[in-house]
Amino acid sequence: MLTHQLKLRKPLAVFDLETTGINMIKDRIVEISIAKANIDGTVTIKTRRVNPGFPIPLESSLIHGIYDEDVADEPNFKQIAKSMAQFLEGCDLAGFNSNRFDVPMLVEEFLRNDVDFDVKNRRLIDAQRIFHLMEPRNLSAAYKFFCKKELIDAHSAEADTIATLEVLNAQVKHYEGVKIKNANGEEIEPVKNDMDALHEITASKLVDFAQRMTFNKDGIEVINFGKHAGKPVLQVLK
Repeated sequence: MLTHQLKLRKPLAVFDLETTGINMIKDRIVEISIAKANIDGTVTIKTRRVNPGFPIPLESSLIHGIYDEDVADEPNFKQIAKSMAQFLEGCDLAGFNSNRFDVPMLVEEFLRNDVDFDVKNRRLIDAQRIFHLMEPRNLSAAYKFFCKKELIDAHSAEADTIATLEVLNAQVKHYEGVKIKNANGEEIEPVKNDMDALHEITASKLVDFAQRMTFNKDGIEVINFGKHAGKPVLQVLK
């Protein structure tokens, strides 16, 4: 039985969403899981798949493993919205990157289905923010992690340059032979002692260095900012 040691004044609902994409307006939830940490130390878990009402994009399915046939017989969000809101009643909310994604996405779904879900009086706890605050991802942290040394004179150009070279050397050694799965579910070895390979994984597919345009997954130049973000450049400039 799952328990917790958090000091709570009210239940804490730790939750995660799987969705059709990351657009708060257009995309929909396909799965929601909530681990409600109760004041007495017990945890109540509730997980529900949701029919989004339209086909799940393949690129999203490859990430979370949920396909159209998996949700074909599941209820839509409107059918479960009230029961979900009741389960979350009186709870603070927590997640990983939840303040930027999960909370606004969930609120949008409730609003879309005419369910009042106010977050003003709830504490919002984001474990990712705590992680980034306490485990910084800067050159000094990278130098300490990969080279096992403290960076002296950080932010002097020469010290930073030498440290970066040492980090790069150490990264190549550290990740040699380490394989991960790409967006298509294929196993790859991204970090190699080869500049073409390192360029491929670190250089953004940008058309210009101001990052106003980029290439989409089909290799088409698209706008990378503003109201036309994601639209083909030729379409916008017509």
